[in-house]
Amino acid sequence: MIVSSTNPRPRSHESRRGIILLFIGLVLAMLLASLSQTVLSAAMPTMVGELGGVDQMLWVMTAYILASTIMMPIYGKMSDLIGRKGPMIFAIVTFMAGSVIGALAPDMTVLIVGRIVQGLGGGGLIILSQAIIADVVPARERGKYMGIIGAVFAVSSVAGPLLGGWLTEEVDWRWTFWINIPLGALALAAAITLLHLPKGTNSKPKIDVFGMMTLAAATASLILVASWGGNDYEWTSPVILSLIAATVVFGVLFVFAERHAVEPIIPLVLFRHRNFNLATAAGLLIGVAMFGAIGYLPTYLQMTFGADATMAGILMVPMMGMMLITSLLSGWLVSKYGRYKWMPIVGAALVALGLVLLGTMTPETPLWRFCMDVGMLGMGLGINMQILVLIVQNTFPNRVVGTATAANNFFRQIGASLGSAVIGSLFAVRLVDIIGTRLPSGAAAAQVGDIASLTPHSVLELPASVHEVVVHGYNDALTPLLLGMAPLALVAVVLLCFIKEVPLKTTIERDIAPDAVGEGQLITDEGV
Repeated sequence: MIVSSTNPRPRSHESRRGIILLFIGLVLAMLLASLSQTVLSAAMPTMVGELGGVDQMLWVMTAYILASTIMMPIYGKMSDLIGRKGPMIFAIVTFMAGSVIGALAPDMTVLIVGRIVQGLGGGGLIILSQAIIADVVPARERGKYMGIIGAVFAVSSVAGPLLGGWLTEEVDWRWTFWINIPLGALALAAAITLLHLPKGTNSKPKIDVFGMMTLAAATASLILVASWGGNDYEWTSPVILSLIAATVVFGVLFVFAERHAVEPIIPLVLFRHRNFNLATAAGLLIGVAMFGAIGYLPTYLQMTFGADATMAGILMVPMMGMMLITSLLSGWLVSKYGRYKWMPIVGAALVALGLVLLGTMTPETPLWRFCMDVGMLGMGLGINMQILVLIVQNTFPNRVVGTATAANNFFRQIGASLGSAVIGSLFAVRLVDIIGTRLPSGAAAAQVGDIASLTPHSVLELPASVHEVVVHGYNDALTPLLLGMAPLALVAVVLLCFIKEVPLKTTIERDIAPDAVGEGQLITDEGV
C-alpha cells in the first residue's frame, strides 16, 4: 500500500469558499462540453438536409467523439505532469475555435472539420474537470460532487436539444455553434481567475510523442473501419482490410511505446488492477449503447412521429430528467453511506431494459410510452456513469489520477465512437435500402427525390402513401439496432458483479515522488 504524503496545512484552494469557486469554473467547462454533444441533435436533420449530406450525418457526431477520444489520455497525462490549469485554458480556446469553424461552414466537409477541432478541445474539458475535483476532494466526499457534474451533463442535455430545436426553427442552425462563444468566454474567464491548483510534478516532462502518435493512428483506423465497413466500402475491400491491419499494427506499436516510455500516456500498470479493468470495460459497453441511442433518437422522433425540432427536444426531457435525479441521488448516497457497488450494476440493468423497450417501438406507439422508455434509459445512465469514474479514481493516488481518469474515459469514448459510427453507418445503409425497396417506382420515387436530402419539413409534405413508406422506413431502420445493443448492457451487468467494493478514501494522496509510481507501485487497498 502506498503511504500518502499529505500537507498538514489546509491550502487556500481547499477552503470551503475556494472549492465552491473552483466548482463554478468546472461547471461552466462541463456545460460547454456537454452542450456540444446535445445541441446539434435536434438541429441535425435540417443541418444535413441544407448541406446535402445525410450520408455523412454520422460524421457530425463521430468526428467530435473521435477527436476528443484521442486527446483524452494526452490531457490526462499532461495535467498530471505540468498541472491542470494550462491544459484547461488550452482546451477551452481550442473548443471555441472549432465552434467558429462550424458556424461558418459552407458545406459538410468544413462542418466536420469544425467538429474535429471542437473535439480536440472538448476531450480535455470533461477529463480535467473530473481530475480537478479529485485534486481537492477526498473520494468519500467526492460522490456528491461527481453527482453534480453528472447532473450538469443531464441539465445541458435537456437544454441542448430544446435550445438546438428553437435556434433551428426561429433563428438558424448555425447558432448552435455561435452559442458556444459566450459560454466559452465565461468558462475561460473562470479558468483563468478561479482555478488555483497544486502544481504538476514535472516542469520539464518527457513527452510520450511516439505513444501519442501510435494511439491516435490506432484509434482513427478503428473508427474508420466501423464507419466505412459495409457502407462506403465492402468489408473485404482493400481499404477496410488495410485499416484493420493498421489498427492492429499501431495498437502493437502503442503497447511497445508504453512499455518503454518514461512517462507513458496510458501506463500498462493500470491494467494490473481488477477494478480499473472491470469499470473500464463496463464503461466502454455502456458508451456504445448510450451514444448509439442518444445521437439518433431526436432524428427518429422528427422523421417518424412528425415532431418538430423543439418538440423532439422536449420529448427527450424524461431521459435527461431521470439522469439528473439519479445522478444527484447516487452521488449523495455514496458520500453519506460509502457503499457504491450496487449502483452501476442496477444502472446497467436499467439501460438494457430501456433499450429493449425502445427497440420495440413503432410509428403507432403513443409518445407517452416513448417518454417512459427513454426515462428508464436515463435512470440507468445517471446511476451508472459517474460511479464508474469514482471507482477508478479511488483505485489510484492523486499523482496519477488524471492519467487513470483519462484512460477510463478514453475507453468509454472508444465505445461511444464505435456506437455512433456503427449505429450511424448501419442506420444510413438500412434507411436507403428499406425506403428504396418499399417505395413504388416512377412518380412516387420522384416525389421523394434524393433520400440523402430529406428534411422533417419535406417528409410532412409527401403524399400520404409515400409518407407512410418513409416514416416506417425510418422506424424499421433504427429500432432493431437499439434492440441489438441491449445485450451489451447485460454483459456490463455481469462484469460489474465482480467489482471489489474498496472503502472510499477519506484523505487526498498527493505529492508522491515520481519514482514511487512505477511498475508494480500503483497499489492501493485493492492490490493487484
